[in-house]
Amino acid sequence: MRTEEKLLLPTYDRHKILFRKGRGVYLYDSTGRRYLDFLSGIGVNALGHAHPAVRKAINAQAGKLIHISNLFFHDYQAELAQRLAKISGLDRVFFCNSGTEAWEGALKLARAYARANNSNGKEPRWRILAMENSFHGRTFGALSTTGQEKYREPFGPMLPGVEFVRFNDIADLKKKFDSTVCAIGFEVIQGEGGIRQLSPEFVRTARSLATKNHALLICDEIQSGLGRTGEWFAYQHYGIKPDLLTIAKPLAGGLPLGALLTTDRVARAIHPGLHGTTFGGGPLTCAVALAVLDTIERGKLVTRNRKIGDYFRKQLESLRKNHTSVREVRGMGLMLGVELDSADLAKSTVETMLQRGYVINRTNQTVLRFLPPFIIKKKHIDALVSALDEALTESASKKDSVARRKK
Repeated sequence: MRTEEKLLLPTYDRHKILFRKGRGVYLYDSTGRRYLDFLSGIGVNALGHAHPAVRKAINAQAGKLIHISNLFFHDYQAELAQRLAKISGLDRVFFCNSGTEAWEGALKLARAYARANNSNGKEPRWRILAMENSFHGRTFGALSTTGQEKYREPFGPMLPGVEFVRFNDIADLKKKFDSTVCAIGFEVIQGEGGIRQLSPEFVRTARSLATKNHALLICDEIQSGLGRTGEWFAYQHYGIKPDLLTIAKPLAGGLPLGALLTTDRVARAIHPGLHGTTFGGGPLTCAVALAVLDTIERGKLVTRNRKIGDYFRKQLESLRKNHTSVREVRGMGLMLGVELDSADLAKSTVETMLQRGYVINRTNQTVLRFLPPFIIKKKHIDALVSALDEALTESASKKDSVARRKK
């Protein structure tokens, strides 16, 4: 800890715990203490820790081929692209290293498509509509479309041409959409923004506006995608299909891999030299991603996530009856959030839960976020909810005690 404090850029406010290993839904620190993991590396470890399928794929491929560059073919990219196209309903795939890179690629492709289809000589479409309270990453394009001032302000000015639409406000969307818009981009469920879900009416209106005006709809499923919400992708709950889709977190079981998916029509705007990646879609990460998808499909984990997610949400909802500090429970499947009535309470609750052996985190100041592995069981959920109930009870008791002393 002292060495990192001296040498690393201070980009994270870390908990003072050194994790040494993980197994299933549990993490183990340097003292051997066990923690129940309800964060899964911020949605990355969908199969938990040290899953046999992931270990087997890594071991097998590491002994064959780790990297060759995208100037050559290997055995796994085509098959992985085929699998992703099938579950998404889209046609083409670009592999990269992370979610923010996938989002950058989507923004570039949206502008390239608008330019390639500007045949009437009018001002080209180039503006992008994004959502207030959104989060798409930390590179300049992603940051420019992230609707939280705290992330953008230190690095301004941002890229031009981005305008933010009020969350779930259809009238505001229609007002800000015009002939200069090349794309509308959003998370169907905002993750960093506090597990906030777009309404079906808003999503369908955005899809309709984009279609009628030859603009593109971009869905960021970096946190919500690949089965977490009880469908392969959250947009599938709404009966729509985007023109561009970004995915990443759980794709390669903990190894860095992101992907941008699109249609044949949009893909025609790209040709060799316009975009690329050194590491994206290498043989090791793609081989592991195939093992992850195989495991999710064989275990029918997407359907299971919907069912056990409903159970989890009901258990969290029960806390509202006993705690006035619980304002709302939100989310779908195994992407859930509990909004508390103060940022201080949310922060202290995360620490208290960690002391009791439960890994969760706080997002959007007041929201407790739960992104457990897909292999989580009801007994784990019951244990967490019981511990959370006790933590909130203790906090309320301390608050009452302080109030009495002040009187």
